[in-house]
Amino acid sequence: MSTPVLTAVAWPYANGPRHIGHVSGFGVPSDVFSRYQRMAGNRVLMVSGTDEHGTPITVQADKEGLTSQQTADKYTRQIGNDLQGLGLSYDLFTRTTTGNHADVTQQIFLALHRNGYVVPKTTRGAISPSTGRTLPDRYVEGTCPICGYDGARGDQCDNCGNQLDAAELINPKSRINGETPKFVETEHYFLDLPAFTKTLGDWLSTKTDWRPNVLNFTKNLIDDMRPRPITRDLDWGVKIPLDGWRDQPMKRFYVWFDAVIGYFSASVEWARRSGNPDAWQEWWNNADARSYYFMGKDNITFHAQIWPALLFGHNGEGDKGGEPGKYGKLHLPDEIVSSEFLTMSGSKFSTSRGRVIYVEDFLRDFGPDTLRYFISVAGPETQDTDFTWDEFVRRTNFELANEWGNLVNRSISMAHKNVGSIPRPEAPAPADEELKALSRKAFDTVGAHLARSRFKQAAGEAMRVVTAANKYLSDQEPWKLKDDPVRRDSVLHTALQVVSDANTLLTPFLPHSAQKIHEALGGTGVWAAQPELKEVEDLDIAGRVNPILTGDYASEQAKWESKPIEVGTPLAKPSPLFTKLDPELGENGPEWAPITK
Repeated sequence: MSTPVLTAVAWPYANGPRHIGHVSGFGVPSDVFSRYQRMAGNRVLMVSGTDEHGTPITVQADKEGLTSQQTADKYTRQIGNDLQGLGLSYDLFTRTTTGNHADVTQQIFLALHRNGYVVPKTTRGAISPSTGRTLPDRYVEGTCPICGYDGARGDQCDNCGNQLDAAELINPKSRINGETPKFVETEHYFLDLPAFTKTLGDWLSTKTDWRPNVLNFTKNLIDDMRPRPITRDLDWGVKIPLDGWRDQPMKRFYVWFDAVIGYFSASVEWARRSGNPDAWQEWWNNADARSYYFMGKDNITFHAQIWPALLFGHNGEGDKGGEPGKYGKLHLPDEIVSSEFLTMSGSKFSTSRGRVIYVEDFLRDFGPDTLRYFISVAGPETQDTDFTWDEFVRRTNFELANEWGNLVNRSISMAHKNVGSIPRPEAPAPADEELKALSRKAFDTVGAHLARSRFKQAAGEAMRVVTAANKYLSDQEPWKLKDDPVRRDSVLHTALQVVSDANTLLTPFLPHSAQKIHEALGGTGVWAAQPELKEVEDLDIAGRVNPILTGDYASEQAKWESKPIEVGTPLAKPSPLFTKLDPELGENGPEWAPITK
């Protein structure tokens, strides 16, 4: 039975190009998952976009001498190109500066306000003495007053996980220029998080199958929740839709508040663009739907605590009760798929320190599937993982080129040379049936791992079929069966059938090469659909043109099943799938890359 599956992918900031650490957390895992779910027959809605409000954009704009909108426009298009190049199959990758997003954000806020889950409060805000601008809490650093960690942010301490206020930090400094901020009184709206203590606690107690890092971290936050500000003194962001607030030039929603709402607003925009404005309800008002959120571990708080609280508040289901807002009862996250960090030389990627590998550079030199494969089999799925060129070269050469690419190439080449088409299996042997049974069984095993976002195990099981097929060919030696063409053809048919099966198993990981293999086996049409980058008019702001990623994935031919190959299908001489890399590349990487040893 087909299930509506929402793949909600973390929103990258539009303040610079993306590096491979970013896409290892939110990008590749979400696409592998979505492609599998579509192949398994489920109705997938994969949404995200660029996060374009808040101080990160204004800071970058000042550096480049641009307006905030110009900065967002510049990097949204660059990020869109990167994600398209990786083959991330978004149904809609949009942005938070659309008229649609502003309206949905305001409607969610009004529901929270009516239900009593947001309250005005006078607080002390950080001001830059040199510019007079507000410093958001995330741009103030100091010593945590709770655990003593030196490097806590003004909104939370990453060491102990506690929510903080910038004015509480010991020796606070601006992350922008190092100066000591001034603190002045200002009025803001706060999300009344304590009013969700029981609701969130009861809800989390049902999530026994979540990744331990997500569940344990979030449960620890429930014990000490405090009201959290959702508005800021800033002129860049979504306006507050209340009398006395909407016309104030320096009052906007905090960027984290409107960004998490983007999952829902993107779904609404997708529906509006599809020609059926209510289509989003299948994923958001449907108790049978399943929703999965993909991000790096630094975003757990917002997805496992804050976003569920906003949904409960809109639905009128917090500790205070209430009535559902404009959109009815919205579906809560079913799973938070959080990855750890991909590091270099034991440290996080850092643009400012030159320790970074940009997606654009990587794709230009190595193509998308090698990066997708590396992230899937060696990425930070459950623990921080160090990227090294040596490991990338090893994985590419020995697993992709030698194991998988070689199996495909020699199987099709021998059939092309000896028969010219897929041969007929007239003399099957027990070894043939054993190998085919192994590949058929792998669909259940690999599929079960993918359904639970266990990408390393899934890829490992798929490659086990490849290894078994290579051993089978070595044992059967079809190149020595010139005098027994009947047996030779049976061996080659078996090998091609398992190549076809393995290609299906690897399609979520390697969609670009999967399309080539589909065609090399005589297939036609689209096997693994790719996203398109389009320029479209904003639905609500006249004259505004936005770049979006979208695609037609419903017509994708690949299905999660072993499909018998057709005897007699013509075969052409295949081209190599993967280029082996120079082992010396493993020492320092390409010239443009930082040293990782």
